[in-house]
Amino acid sequence: MSLFRKKNIEHMLAGAQSTSLKKTLGALDLTFLGIGAIIGTGIFVLTGTGAVQAGPALMVSFLVAAIACCFAALAYAEFSSTIPVAGSIYTYSYATLGELAAWIIGWDLMLEYGLATSAVSVGWSGYLQSLLSGFGISLPTALSAAPGALPGHVTYFNLPAFLVMMVITWLLSIGVKESTRINNIMVAIKVTVVLMVIAVGVFHVTPANWHPFMPHGWSGVFGAAAVMFFAFIGFDSVSSAAEEVKNPKRDLPIGIISSLAVCAVLYVAVAAVVTGIVPAAQFANISHPVSYALQVAGQNWVAGFIDLGAVLGMLTVILVMSYGQTRIIYAMSRDGLLPAKLSSVHPRYATPFFTTWLVGIFFGLIGALVPLNVLAELINIGTLAAFSMVSIAVLILRRTHPELPRAFRCPGVPVVPILAVASCLFLMVNLAKTTWIAFVVWLVIGLAIYFVYSRHHSKLGRTVSRAASPEREAVTR
Repeated sequence: MSLFRKKNIEHMLAGAQSTSLKKTLGALDLTFLGIGAIIGTGIFVLTGTGAVQAGPALMVSFLVAAIACCFAALAYAEFSSTIPVAGSIYTYSYATLGELAAWIIGWDLMLEYGLATSAVSVGWSGYLQSLLSGFGISLPTALSAAPGALPGHVTYFNLPAFLVMMVITWLLSIGVKESTRINNIMVAIKVTVVLMVIAVGVFHVTPANWHPFMPHGWSGVFGAAAVMFFAFIGFDSVSSAAEEVKNPKRDLPIGIISSLAVCAVLYVAVAAVVTGIVPAAQFANISHPVSYALQVAGQNWVAGFIDLGAVLGMLTVILVMSYGQTRIIYAMSRDGLLPAKLSSVHPRYATPFFTTWLVGIFFGLIGALVPLNVLAELINIGTLAAFSMVSIAVLILRRTHPELPRAFRCPGVPVVPILAVASCLFLMVNLAKTTWIAFVVWLVIGLAIYFVYSRHHSKLGRTVSRAASPEREAVTR
């Protein structure tokens, strides 16, 4: 039964109050963190991939993905306001489902957030190179993309993707408040660019381009939804900031729900505009579909602003997802499931300095060496699994701890959490077979680490053993 030992929620809350992390974030900071994490490669890069797969019905694909995220967001909002502790769904699972489930989901989230930063760094590199080409500047082809990413060209290393990861890692390592100030500025620029796309592009829409609306039927719509789900990843990382929020019970639900709602509306509008300007099939092999649509419309000056906005805006996605990942690792290390060095806090910057640089370099290399399309689907399956887990955990917590004060209550329990699980599983089924294989391999590696190291170094396990020792002695006597 040690595999299902659970953390005491009261002890977790007490520990969060004595954290060495600084409490500096408010509701607006969290909303901007969420928007900063969500709007990025999904809308600026993968829109073209989704349009080819779903046609103009990409708008519906975005809605399907948004609905699945909405169900999970309500569950996240309840948990984050009830148990405002660093670690997000990893921590929630530890309190409701037990240690093994918490390890699996924490290991899963490490992959999700890490690959998300890698994927966005690749998308950022594409837009930067598009922007530089407007000034007649080009990088050596060998250093412009991952091996095999450009058919017909020899490429070895995506240098811009790696360098941007190093800059963001440095920024995160020196302080959270400093990072959020820059994030808020970048988010304002990014949202302005998206609104510009909608405002200018709507006058160049040709309704005939929306016919046929579903060229590949519902299978194309759902397949695109499974991929475009990537575009919404990020709102969950808001809950990772729990121990650095001034009023988590109020501010965390606001940040999670408002950031998702704003992005869902913007995504559907952008999908309608770009597929109305350019026939969907023409987006094949286009790495910057949003600015491409404005170029086709003859609005090259707007396309230039879009490239600039995407370059600046995607920085925030890397920043927030890197932030979320380091806080997950921090929480797991603090619990003894990972080496103690990973939860050490820098005496001057009050950040997990060592962990930030370790994961930054590792996933920076992955972004430089692995193509974007491979990264995107791997991220999606990990996130869908995490969203399913948090929805199940809400149902369990309602039964095991009904007395806990809840600043926000997920509506429609048990229907909404069940719908969240069902919609996530449905999208997972629509992912490629190779994605499932890679996911299973990652889980097997994680389980091996748990049984070899984590289970024996768990602080909760040692506490339980010490508590049980007097009882064993009494029985022996």
